[in-house]
Amino acid sequence: MRTHGPLETGLQLAQLSAQMTMMLAEANMVIFMRVCGLAGFWNVTPAEKTRMVREKTHAAQASAMAAGRAIAAGESPAAIAQAALNPVRRRTKSNALRLARRGPGLGPR
Repeated sequence: MRTHGPLETGLQLAQLSAQMTMMLAEANMVIFMRVCGLAGFWNVTPAEKTRMVREKTHAAQASAMAAGRAIAAGESPAAIAQAALNPVRRRTKSNALRLARRGPGLGPR
């Protein structure tokens, strides 16, 4: 098992905090755009409803696998949490960008 100094751990915690904050902000944007899309005020594809359910399973599986690999490698708790967060953050970031490009409007585009 690796030893982690206080500086390394502190930097990891700061990075984890920043990534978590970004993920939460992106998730809120995605929820807003999807709800508006379901109400007909944001341009979403008809497959968006299925996509938003299916992707949660894939992100959870990828997160669990990444955390498991970090644990097996003897990483610090902050590094394990970061590894678990990375797949979720990638998904929220890509969804926020994709949905924002579609923009507001009436009906599917």
